[in-house]
Amino acid sequence: MKPFTRLLRLWTINRVFIRHGLDELVFTIPFLRPLAFLYHLSPWNWGKQETRPRGERIRCALEDLGPIFIKFGQMLSTRRDLLPDDIAAELTRLQDRVPPFSSQQSRQMIEKAYGKPVTEVFRHFETEPMASASIAQVHAAQLWSGQDVVVKVLRPGIRKTIRQDVELMYIIARLVQRYWKEGRRLRPVEVVAEYEKTIFDELDLMREAANASQLHRNFEQSQMLYVPEVHWDYTHPNVMVMERIYGIPVGDISRLRELGVNFKRLGELGVEVFFTQVFRHNFFHADMHPGNIFVNAANPQEPQYMAVDFGIVGTLAPEDKRYLAENFYAFFNRDYKRVAELHVESGWVPPTTRVEEFESAIRTVCEPIFNLPIKDISFGHFLLRLFQTARRFNMEVQPQLVLLQKTLLNIEGLGRQLYPDLDLWATAKPFIERWMDEQLGVRALLHGAKENLPKLLENLPYMPNMLHDIMKQANLHQLKLQWESQQLEQLRQEMRHAQRGNQLAIVGGSLLVTATLTAGSALLPAVLGVSILSWGMGGTGLGLLAYSLLRR
Repeated sequence: MKPFTRLLRLWTINRVFIRHGLDELVFTIPFLRPLAFLYHLSPWNWGKQETRPRGERIRCALEDLGPIFIKFGQMLSTRRDLLPDDIAAELTRLQDRVPPFSSQQSRQMIEKAYGKPVTEVFRHFETEPMASASIAQVHAAQLWSGQDVVVKVLRPGIRKTIRQDVELMYIIARLVQRYWKEGRRLRPVEVVAEYEKTIFDELDLMREAANASQLHRNFEQSQMLYVPEVHWDYTHPNVMVMERIYGIPVGDISRLRELGVNFKRLGELGVEVFFTQVFRHNFFHADMHPGNIFVNAANPQEPQYMAVDFGIVGTLAPEDKRYLAENFYAFFNRDYKRVAELHVESGWVPPTTRVEEFESAIRTVCEPIFNLPIKDISFGHFLLRLFQTARRFNMEVQPQLVLLQKTLLNIEGLGRQLYPDLDLWATAKPFIERWMDEQLGVRALLHGAKENLPKLLENLPYMPNMLHDIMKQANLHQLKLQWESQQLEQLRQEMRHAQRGNQLAIVGGSLLVTATLTAGSALLPAVLGVSILSWGMGGTGLGLLAYSLLRR
C-alpha cells in the first residue's frame, strides 16, 4: 500500500469518525484525556451536540466506511468478551447494505473465468443482481439444460481493497495495544489477525463451493435443512454457480403467517439444525443471519429451512467438541461443579483455580435464566456476564469457539423472531443427552464394535502368524535383555578387578618409594641390615606394580 494512498484512506476514516462524533469518544481514552480541549476548540465541533448513543454512532461509521469495516464490525459483535454490552448489541445490527456493482463488470468477470461470452455459457442471464453483499453479488441465470441457477461473482478489485483496509486496521490495532492500558487485555492485533484469516477465506469461491457440497451431503437425507447443489463445471475461484432455490426469507414473518407456517416447529428445527451441525457433523454454517436463511413452506406444519452463502463455516477439534458437549450436558442438569471441573480439565482456566469458587460464580450467572422462554433470555447479556466471571478466574479467550458463539447469537436472533416462547432448554436437552449416549454410553460401545469388526474379520486369517511374530519378538527381546544383563555383570567384575589392581599398584608404589628413601639413608656400611630390608621392600613394590599392570 503506497504511503499517499494510506494517508488518503486515513483521512477518509478520520472524516467519517468526525461526522459521527467519534472524535469525542477518542478523547475519553485515558492517555488522551489531557488533550480533550482540542475537541472543543475544533471548528467542526462548535455548537455541535451529539445525542445518539455511542454504539449507534460506531455502527453508522462502520457502515459508511464500506464492506470491509462492516464485516469487521459483524465479527466484533461476536466477541462479547472484548466489548461493552451496548456496543456489541448495536454491532449485531450491521447488515451488508452495499450498492451493487455494474452488470457490465459482472459479465466481464464471468467471461474472463470461462473464456467465452456469457451467452454461450447460459441460456439466460439477468443483468440486474438479485442481491449484493460486501464480498460478492448474485445474478439469476438459466443453464442450456433448462435448470435455474444463481451465479455468484466476486466484487472487482475486492482483494486489493481488503488488503489495504486490513493493513490500516493493523496500524490502528498496534497503536491501541501500545498506548492504551486496556488495549493489552483486548488484544486488538490478534482480533485483526483472526478477521484477516476469515475474510480472505471468503474470497475463494472454490472453497465456498466445497463447503456447500459438504453441507449438502450432510443433510441429503434430512428434512430439516436443504442446501442447494453446486455445479462444479461452472465454478471458478471468482465465479460460483449453484442451484436456485425458491423459499421465503425467514425474516418475512407476515408472509409465513399467511401461509400458516408452524412457528413453534420452525423454532425447534432451528435448535436441532444447530446442534446437529455442531455435534453430529462437526461442520456448521457460521453465517446464519436472516439474509442467508429461507423457509420451504410447501408443508406448513413441517417446514424446512433452506440455506445459502457458505463462505464461513466452522469446525471443532474432537477434544473441544467433547468438552463443549459435556458442558452443555452438565449445564442442562444444573451440575455447576462439573461445569467448573470441565473448564479446569480442558485448560480453559488455570489448574490452580479453586473449583468451589468457580462453581459458585457460574451458578450465580446461570441459575436466573433457567426455565425462561427465549423471549426473556438475552444471550448477549448472558455471555457478557459469563465472560466477565471467567475473566476473574483468568480464563483465556478460546479463538476456536468464536465462530460457534457467532452462530449461537444468530440462532438466538432467529428464535426471538420466529417463536419467542420457545423453551430452548427443553428442546436442546434431549439432543445433547442422545449425543452423550452415542459417544460415551452403550451405543458408543456398539458403534465402536461395528466400525472395528470388519477390520478384525479382515485380519483374522493372519492372526496365527501375527501371534507367532509377537512371541518371536518377545523371545528376542528377552534374549537381548539376558545378554545385556550378562554384559553388565561382566563389566561390574572388570571394574572390581580394576579397582583391586589400582589398590595393589598404590601399595606397590608406596613400598617402592619407601624402599628408595630407606636405601638412600642406608648407604653407610654400619647399617647393612637396614639396607637389605630396603632392597626387599623395593622388590616387593616392583612385583605388585607389575602384577597390577598385567591384570589390566
